[in-house]
Amino acid sequence: MTKPYLKKIIAQTPEDLKIISACCSEGIVKISDIKYLKKNKIFLLSINRLSKELEKSNNKIDSIIRFEYIDASQAKNINQKNQDEELELLSIDIFKKNNIYEITLLFLNNKIITLTAEIIEVILEDQKSIND
Repeated sequence: MTKPYLKKIIAQTPEDLKIISACCSEGIVKISDIKYLKKNKIFLLSINRLSKELEKSNNKIDSIIRFEYIDASQAKNINQKNQDEELELLSIDIFKKNNIYEITLLFLNNKIITLTAEIIEVILEDQKSIND
């Protein structure tokens, strides 16, 4: 019998970030589980996602996406006062403008969070399988 393991994926390039984006697409994020620690330059996102790494798996996993070295965060079309609202993550994209990266978290219904950073340091870390 194989024992499930918890993953940790570190992204330091745009190509690495595509892997995290693919693992987390269709994941559900509650607004209350989004935190920007401006002083520490860390943006945290708790996500309930499907285990896409395994074929034909419907296992749900609680994970944390940690974005480091974040200089700014902007939200568009997100009511931050509604802490119980759930967002469905579609993709994480990255753009570079004048040596500054813009990391865009695109959610269903044109809800967007844009993070600004000088370098890419993103960590996806599984916390536990939902059916543990």
